[in-house]
Amino acid sequence: MSSHVEEEMLDDNLERKDIENAILKGKIDKKMAHDERGTRYRIEGPVRDGRLIHVICRFRENSNLIIITVYAL
Repeated sequence: MSSHVEEEMLDDNLERKDIENAILKGKIDKKMAHDERGTRYRIEGPVRDGRLIHVICRFRENSNLIIITVYAL
């Protein structure tokens, strides 16, 4: 996670476990393939208190997932 993600998490009162929960229990609702850095995915999923969030992420060349940003809906 980038420092930007950490700031967004603070702004929306989110914790790492909330992000994990949203990824594991959510669904990919948008695929953004027109980015020269690689395809980005927007996952919509619930956090532990029931709110919905979006997680924007992409896979790196080494198959690691990088979280670009998160925000509450």
